[in-house]
Amino acid sequence: MAWLLRMTAYSYLKFVVFLTIAVFARAPLHAQSAPLPPGTTLDEPSHAQSADDPLAQAEAAIDTRDFARARTLLDAYLSAHPDNARALFDRGYIEDAQEHDDAAAGSYQKAIAADPKQFESRLALGLILAREGKQAEAHEQLEAASKLEPNPPNPAAKAQAFRALARLDRSNNPDAAKQELLQALSLSPETPADLLLTGEIAEAEGDEVNAETAYRRLLNQQPDSSEATAGLAHVLIAQKKYADAEPLIKSALIRDPDDPALNTQLAIVLNAEGKQNEAVSALEKLHERQPDNASINSMLADAYTQAGAAEKADPIYVQLLKASPNDPALLTARGENLIHQQRYVEAVTVLQKSVSLKADDGNAWSSLAFAASETHQPQLVIDSLSARSKYLEETPATYFLWATAYDNLHHTKQAADYYHKFLAAANGRFPDQEWQAKHRLVTLGKE
Repeated sequence: MAWLLRMTAYSYLKFVVFLTIAVFARAPLHAQSAPLPPGTTLDEPSHAQSADDPLAQAEAAIDTRDFARARTLLDAYLSAHPDNARALFDRGYIEDAQEHDDAAAGSYQKAIAADPKQFESRLALGLILAREGKQAEAHEQLEAASKLEPNPPNPAAKAQAFRALARLDRSNNPDAAKQELLQALSLSPETPADLLLTGEIAEAEGDEVNAETAYRRLLNQQPDSSEATAGLAHVLIAQKKYADAEPLIKSALIRDPDDPALNTQLAIVLNAEGKQNEAVSALEKLHERQPDNASINSMLADAYTQAGAAEKADPIYVQLLKASPNDPALLTARGENLIHQQRYVEAVTVLQKSVSLKADDGNAWSSLAFAASETHQPQLVIDSLSARSKYLEETPATYFLWATAYDNLHHTKQAADYYHKFLAAANGRFPDQEWQAKHRLVTLGKE
């Protein structure tokens, strides 16, 4: 009775979640370079004070990247001027330029405490916090920076604050991100990174047309951009344009064979096109590189099942459930895989746990009803179908399960009613089951 099985949506959803993360994580939010010290322009070094001033000397050393000398000068200066916001920023800048994030953040925080209106420290601290994934704190600092002015005026730095905000907001608040990006573009020319961000914002808004346009514009400028390829493929997959997405992804993989987002997308496309064996190969390749990635593991398990190798999928599901024993979607996926292996008794146990954790999953109830039918538990079939009917419409398969369950319980009238409903809904599509239904109606005297 494999015709009754519903292929699980769990791993496909994991595909999409993983893909979204993989694509959007490709462009981490960080400064193109550490922000310039106060008094520094993009074109000339900072010597706002006299050359014999210790702070000016320190900044001159920063200009030449002589960070050891600059650190010594600044530490001496700060011992006498501990609340000097400019010196505190310079001290943070040295650490930032050497990727000492904690030390840099500490100095920037002291600079902000000394002068809350200092643009440079707000921007620099916001970028560090964003890199660390502290989005709320990063947003607070970057938003504050966007309302301040660099000293001296520096449109590029101000634009950087708006771009950083747009990247933070692109998924959760795309309307705000769009306005922030427009603010940045009013201050500095458009860059390839802006086109990528435009595409991501459009996707978050559900605007697939503009997202596709942005990604294609970027590919016209940078044909080898894996980020643009992944973004465009993501849009094409969402539109179910698998035939368009497949050659695009395969072409990109020739130059970047280990890219995780592209390999994941290829697996999705191949799976959707019914090319299960190729999808398995792509996922096995990903699994070799990231054996502990739960999303990839769940995709591989589902691909094995769909390729007719359910026994290969089961140990993967077992391993995943060790890490997440109360994940109802994962339990449902394993239960359905057990059905594929005809291990119905085990499937019943797993699926009962799943619906106990998430009672509104109609698909899980469907699978439980089928497994219960195969283990000759007609009352459990009826109970499962009753629960399922609260969330999903009836199908020929469920009508047949209702009928056979009532038939096994010798509830003749109900069995006959459901056999008739099944025959009307089946309409010649399931000849074996239709023959059985007609035969039972004759036996029951209800033909």
